[in-house]
Amino acid sequence: MTMTNLRHDIRNVAIIAHVDHGKTTLVDALLKQSHTFRENQEVGSLIMDTNDLEREKGITILAKNTSIRHGDVTINIIDTPGHADFGGEVERVLNMADGCLLLVDAAEGPMPQTRFVLRKAFEVGLRIVVVINKVDRKNADPERALNRVHDLFLELAEDADQLEAPVVYAIAKEGRAGLRPAELAADLEPLFQTIIASIPAPIAEQGGFQMLVANRAYDDYTGTISIGRISRGRVAPGDVIAVLGAEGAARQARVVQVLMYRGLDRVAVPGAGAGDIILLTGLEEVAIGDTLADPNAPDALPRIAIDEPTVRMTFGVNTSPFTGREGKFSTTRQLRARIYKELDTNLGLHVEDTQAAERFLVSGRGELHLAVLIETMRREGYEFEVSRPEAIVKRINGQLMEPVEHLTVDVREDNLGPVTEALGKRRGEMLEIIYDRKGGVRLEYLIPTRGLIGFRNTFLTLTAGTGLMGSIGMGYRPFLGEFREQRNGALTASSPGKSLAFGLAGAQERGTTFIEPGEEVYEGMIVGIQKRPGDIRVNVCREKKQSNIRSSTSDISVRLPPASRLSLEQSLDFLADDELLEVTPKHLRLRKRYLTEVDQSRARRLSEAAGIGS
Repeated sequence: MTMTNLRHDIRNVAIIAHVDHGKTTLVDALLKQSHTFRENQEVGSLIMDTNDLEREKGITILAKNTSIRHGDVTINIIDTPGHADFGGEVERVLNMADGCLLLVDAAEGPMPQTRFVLRKAFEVGLRIVVVINKVDRKNADPERALNRVHDLFLELAEDADQLEAPVVYAIAKEGRAGLRPAELAADLEPLFQTIIASIPAPIAEQGGFQMLVANRAYDDYTGTISIGRISRGRVAPGDVIAVLGAEGAARQARVVQVLMYRGLDRVAVPGAGAGDIILLTGLEEVAIGDTLADPNAPDALPRIAIDEPTVRMTFGVNTSPFTGREGKFSTTRQLRARIYKELDTNLGLHVEDTQAAERFLVSGRGELHLAVLIETMRREGYEFEVSRPEAIVKRINGQLMEPVEHLTVDVREDNLGPVTEALGKRRGEMLEIIYDRKGGVRLEYLIPTRGLIGFRNTFLTLTAGTGLMGSIGMGYRPFLGEFREQRNGALTASSPGKSLAFGLAGAQERGTTFIEPGEEVYEGMIVGIQKRPGDIRVNVCREKKQSNIRSSTSDISVRLPPASRLSLEQSLDFLADDELLEVTPKHLRLRKRYLTEVDQSRARRLSEAAGIGS
């Protein structure tokens, strides 16, 4: 029987919430108030969102650790993403915590991702502290938000103990908290006290060293870094440990350094014991989910279970006429190496080779999950092309099954009709409708994942940008049947060259253009969208013929409305099955899969012949 004792000097806490409910802002305030920084140190805000993409999108993508001191207690904080697409990040880091702060916006209440992260926390058996944040918002209703949190607890809790959760009210932006919404202290002391009182201290099991690798990092000086929480025993630099991989065969490795978080820094320590969250260097080829253990007692811990991917797309070498002009890395070998390298740390991702050597099938947890990978790669200098995202449909026991999602949308009452109509066409089934006193409506739907692909653009248009939507995967259900998505036809360039204002003005009579004058185009590149179905070829490189008769001055300049530029997510939503998106560090170009008319008609004939043959 192993002896156990509690480490009262440590609390391991994860912070979980829906996107934008203030996790990272709260961590900022906790760091600043625990005097982690020197008085004169410049730290800025959103300190934890370290990569450029996180700062631009204003969301957390990668789970990160930090630690703060409060009196004699070290509080290790794990900031997790709120987006279900990055659920792989959430699932693996909750293993390191004993409790969590569940942040809920006082105005919006619990959202779909709140349900997702809370369900994961209950599965791991964490103790919850509810933090109702943003109580200063003008439409905040902390009492209603708390009632809805309690409803969620009743629905998801796995045992009665989990229903007892202390509640703290906060304004993370001002760094203030209190036990009643109207009585906030000048700082976060009430929150610190609640964490120390309510979150259990880690249990330190005695015996040989054992730790599950929950995260990995890479450093140019030290190589691979394995991050996790020690579940029993101790470890020190120079120790020989056993690495237990997925196959279970143990191999030995030597620890070079043991590091711990102190604020945002990693500090080398002479040793660490059970309950500590640590970083180990010197262990190459260690994967997330491996167990590190004492060679004399190599017991494997259960591996981290990750939900299956639901959306896939093909990544391929750029085949456009502009290939190799803008990217540093454009060959099959470079693309393949980069995508497979991503699997080391991106747990929710799957990659398969296809019959064509230059194309790879990449599956992820949602459109955003894949879009972030695409954006990261283009910033690193990669050039490639991707196909339209599609839902992964499976055959289970002879029945066709597809992923479905629980969708929550908040809209104004006057947008209700168009939104419900659009969701109905995409096979959405309404579960609930709630009217609030201020003219807003919350709709809850069960909808197939393929119905959501491409829906975000439509939704923003229908609600004039005022609607909020969030969704979360609910697993596989029987296939709900086909539905036709109507998208207007594309305007494609009929010849290569530089676009000119005169040619674009002609194209704009047919629809909306995506490019400005002076941009290089090639045949088959999509330069706009027309007003009705069916593609049209337009010559955007056409110039005005000069004549020797001078016309009136109004004819001298062509006035063009500005091009409507599509972001990466919008471009992925826009794609039809016969189209690709060319991604380079400088440009996103939409194009037809077959560029010339001859190729398009040949492909059409082949697919018709195949249809008749089958």
